[in-house]
Amino acid sequence: MGMNSYKIGLGNLDTKTRRNAESDNVSFWNEEAKKLSWFKPWTKTLVWNSPFAKWFIGGEINASYNTLDVHQDNIAKKPAILWEGEDGTSRTITYADLYTDVCKFANVLKSLGIKKGDRVTIYLPMVPELPITMLACARIGAIHTVVFSGFSAASLRDRIDDSKSKVIVTADVGYRRGSSMDLKGIIDESISGLNFVEHVVVLKRAEGNLQLGPKDSLWHELMNGSSDKCEPEHLESTHPLFILYTSGTTGKPKGVLHGTGGYLTHLNSTFQWAFDIKDSDIFFCTADIGWVTGHSYVVYGPLLHGATEIMYEGVPDYPDTSRIWDIIDRYGVTIFYTTPTALRMFMKFSDTIPNSFKLSSLRLLGTVGEPINPEVWRWYFKTIGKSKCPIVDTWWQTETGGMMLSPLPGLETISLKPGSVTRPIPGTDITVVDEQGNELPSNTKGYLVIRKPWPGMLLTLWGDDEKYKNVYWSKFENNYYSGDYAIKDSDGYFWLLGRADDILKVAGHRIGTAELESSLVSHRDIAEAAVCGIPDEIKGEVIVAFTVLKENTKNEPSLLRKELMEIVRNGIGPIATPQQIYFVTKLPKTRSGKIMRRVLKAIASNENVGDISTLEDSAAVMDVQNAFTELQNAIRKNKS
Repeated sequence: MGMNSYKIGLGNLDTKTRRNAESDNVSFWNEEAKKLSWFKPWTKTLVWNSPFAKWFIGGEINASYNTLDVHQDNIAKKPAILWEGEDGTSRTITYADLYTDVCKFANVLKSLGIKKGDRVTIYLPMVPELPITMLACARIGAIHTVVFSGFSAASLRDRIDDSKSKVIVTADVGYRRGSSMDLKGIIDESISGLNFVEHVVVLKRAEGNLQLGPKDSLWHELMNGSSDKCEPEHLESTHPLFILYTSGTTGKPKGVLHGTGGYLTHLNSTFQWAFDIKDSDIFFCTADIGWVTGHSYVVYGPLLHGATEIMYEGVPDYPDTSRIWDIIDRYGVTIFYTTPTALRMFMKFSDTIPNSFKLSSLRLLGTVGEPINPEVWRWYFKTIGKSKCPIVDTWWQTETGGMMLSPLPGLETISLKPGSVTRPIPGTDITVVDEQGNELPSNTKGYLVIRKPWPGMLLTLWGDDEKYKNVYWSKFENNYYSGDYAIKDSDGYFWLLGRADDILKVAGHRIGTAELESSLVSHRDIAEAAVCGIPDEIKGEVIVAFTVLKENTKNEPSLLRKELMEIVRNGIGPIATPQQIYFVTKLPKTRSGKIMRRVLKAIASNENVGDISTLEDSAAVMDVQNAFTELQNAIRKNKS
């Protein structure tokens, strides 16, 4: 991986932490858990009945208490959330405000008949009432299930039906790209005929009258009559905190179930280690709370530490592509955590946009969600971080609860290598294995597995222990299968190569989509790339690539295609050369920024694209189809 490495760290090299963690990871997490406030200590740190882990047995704790009550004596007046709407409206919510509203809404939920263990579905945009509802659920022991507010009525119905939620919390509208979405209408459609739904609480945001049905109540009216005193429930450490649905490659979404004590312990430690959080920091994670990054590092992680954070409702490039840099500048953001997808989009436009903002408050940058291409890493480091901010490149999943692989500047000094997530967090055992489950030598591509239980891990899949065993624990005995492809280099650094189900098989060779896309993005004119395989009679599969050009690219298309083929041939090997490269203005992505490769594959194979209701911009599909047709016509014309 011959990359220049960047020697950066904010903490001293804390070899003791790693040594303790490696010699006895259970005792190590036992000590980490003591950093939280417990009502009752645990009697056993871990009961591991593979593949089910129970952490801190007998201990009693509450997530709402640990994020709010513990701060009321010392930082009640400190801003917890600096909220900004897409239209520029803003709110400041202190730890005292948050505490009051959470207690009041916890009492609202009780008045609606919600008891410990009941489920509450939250379908809200990125507004402060979203974390308030989550923490109110946690306070009384209800299990929250947040559904991203961009999902369709059908997707929402599946999730409400599976969790059997009694109460739904929503808003009349959400705002995105300057237009409003009728969230209440979507809720009404999704719960039609679901008799177990007893109440719908609606946060009114827009002017004008709102048609309310017999199950509907308005947020502000319920809050007005509610007491601001609510004792937190003393909950078992293993009590479920939330269900978060993650879409599988097939079938219905899987309800990932997380507990309380283990999950909070994992977040409390990783948030400190990775972000070296200080009292003066302004933290900004761009994730929507509908995804796990938003649960862990927008809601629970920062609030456990009494941090001040930015919460932004809207898209990063509206009304123009300077929006995020403007927010960082105005609020003096010190830590910025975002996705490689967003960075590649920003890179597409000229550097003069971020360069027109000071960005001097930044001291730490982070990425999450997918592997970052070395080229994008360097741009982030130089253009945004002005070559002085470490980049915390993190790997983890909805199922892992929190970060698993990451540089940890709050714990130790480390050399960063562009594109590598460095090493596992202390107290975990992660490696790369072959198809038979044997550990592979360094610099050999294989499957990423986790060999020991860790506190943030999912309890199970909601209502389906069997599926939990099959999906995560059946491929390699007693090892958690991440579904990701990786390499571990000779320094013990990990390099993620994308989903194992995103592996292309060309003439018997296995090639990861992530390494191919990185290769294409390394060309100076390419902002984004997505590859997929289409069936081929001779090779089994051939590779096609879809690329987005940077603005003001002067290169002639046929010449650019040749250069890109050459880069792949030299960088990965002739076997990986794409059969065809299409130039498009945008790629089809979900609202969380993930590229929908199946849509690309369908277009390139001349098949129906299927359901595209979760796409951020359906015009991207037309754009890809046009590029495909244009090139096919040109090829036919040349042949004739």
